Amino acid sequence: MTASAIDTPARREKPRRAGFALSERQTWGLLFVAPYIAIFMGFVLFPVGYSFWLARSPQLYVELARDPIFLRTVINTFVFLVVAINVKMAVALFLSGFFTHRRWWVKVLAVLFVLPWAVPSIPTILSIRFMLNPEWGVINTLIFQLTAEDGPNWLNDPTLALTLSMLVHIWKSLPFWTLILLAGRLAIPHELYEAAAVDGAGAWHRFRYITWPSMSTLYVTCTLLSMIFTVGDFNSVYLLTGGGPADLTHVLATLGIRYLRLDQVGLAMASIVCALPLVLPLVYFMMKRLSR
Repeated sequence: MTASAIDTPARREKPRRAGFALSERQTWGLLFVAPYIAIFMGFVLFPVGYSFWLARSPQLYVELARDPIFLRTVINTFVFLVVAINVKMAVALFLSGFFTHRRWWVKVLAVLFVLPWAVPSIPTILSIRFMLNPEWGVINTLIFQLTAEDGPNWLNDPTLALTLSMLVHIWKSLPFWTLILLAGRLAIPHELYEAAAVDGAGAWHRFRYITWPSMSTLYVTCTLLSMIFTVGDFNSVYLLTGGGPADLTHVLATLGIRYLRLDQVGLAMASIVCALPLVLPLVYFMMKRLSR
């Protein structure tokens, strides 16, 4: 018998599988992933795709451009983003330095400071709305007791109502960004501050030459991420003003509700799609910074 005729395991060829077949491990992997894929398709892909399908007509965007409320909403959204985010992030940067002090009362204040962000939005913002009620709200009641005069109708003026909505947004989300920036401050080596103090650097110089160069990337990243969150912030405006008075305090996140109330589903979806040119560049710059 020749060597070529010897049937050994090393020389024996495995039978080829016909077509596409999964191994047992791959099959179990797909079975475990399948529920998550189904949930993603059912609750993300399908609603988004259906929204785009409802907003597919160019005539809807022509109607939106002709609606003065839509133009006012776009302006409100830009004002909201520019003012609220810059004020919020600047205050968060300042407070993150304050909470680095190692004193017991500072720790107590930090716990109380986090509460607005930790509690649910609906009861907290609705409680502020009740406080601003012109007839029986606690603020106007206190004004009447102190001055014997009626307080203003806080939410009846569009400018004042939008300003109060921005203040509520800042108050609600400020603790979160303060904690993020506080974590960035605590990551800076303390030896740098000690060396700067030995050289006679004051608080401003320590911030300018140590704190800010170490946190600038984190600050810009948080600002971009905050802009993305704020574009979709529904609660701060809708729960406080409902878009009023006369639909003059709507932002893009709440405008769709106005059209839904008017039974104009296509316009509601189109108004949401109009926010994408604002959100997508922010997402792009955000991902670009994170990939560095």
